[in-house]
Amino acid sequence: MTSGPRVVLVTGASSGIGEAAARQAAERGDHVVLLARGREALERVAVDCRALGAPSALVTPADVGDDAQVAAAVAEAMARHGRLDVVVSCAGVVAYGRIPDVPVEVFDRVVTTNVLGTVNVARHVLPVLRDQDAGSMVIVGSVVGHLAVPDMAAYVVSKWGVHGLVRQLRVDNLDRPGVHIGYVAPGGVDTPIYHQAATYGDSVGRPPFPVTTPERVAARALAVADGRTRRSQVGIANDVIRFGYNALPWVYDRLVGPLFTLAAQDLTAPVEHGPGNVLSSSRERYGLRGGHGNALVGIGANLVELGRRRLGRDR
Repeated sequence: MTSGPRVVLVTGASSGIGEAAARQAAERGDHVVLLARGREALERVAVDCRALGAPSALVTPADVGDDAQVAAAVAEAMARHGRLDVVVSCAGVVAYGRIPDVPVEVFDRVVTTNVLGTVNVARHVLPVLRDQDAGSMVIVGSVVGHLAVPDMAAYVVSKWGVHGLVRQLRVDNLDRPGVHIGYVAPGGVDTPIYHQAATYGDSVGRPPFPVTTPERVAARALAVADGRTRRSQVGIANDVIRFGYNALPWVYDRLVGPLFTLAAQDLTAPVEHGPGNVLSSSRERYGLRGGHGNALVGIGANLVELGRRRLGRDR
């Protein structure tokens, strides 16, 4: 790893965890390469990164699901800097709904973006890191890559795939001791991804309690990249949930439905079915945080709404 300013490439840099990672890299004086589908959102982040201290902020619009676009973006970064020191893979999309209810093109695009998109990034950045025999690729997964939750089949399948990919990449790169493959798995995070999600279920998604900030997840990802920690799970709640899923599956399966309804859905919000930003980038609702408010207040509102619905049925 270079002793001067590093070159940090971030996918999904236009919003949420990716934006937070780019901003934190900028604050420590690193060059940043910003990759996502929407140029306008990336330009906003680039302005902020330069103001925060980045010596340079290169905007490289690309859809990670398109291998040729990823190849071109990495080539542009290499032409500018000649190396990559840290790659933080954050790009991802979400769809709500059971498998029969989610249109095939939406389901497939979630898997393409989240799994194959990460593969595409690895395909083009790992040869660079291997030639250098130095550098880190940190992949942001999710706690749902270790368990199952209702009405999120596409996302769950994709994040299990990401988790498996991390293990495979570690095995495949053991011959390069200077190359580090890291993994970070957050739970609920206050990002815009829930507003942008494809929705085909009966309610709107929201980050489940306990909710952390994108800045905290980004800080963990950069700490993993630097070798300052090996801990992948963000939040003690992840360990509790994973223990229940693995050690007490019959209890988990009975509880996950009602708990998910209370803690990971917004029963008071109007439901608008549609693909969200899964099929194409939109100019709306991009930003560092999602503005979801206090999770406990949201749970209370859901309890009130469930009570109201029950009274309506009893009349």
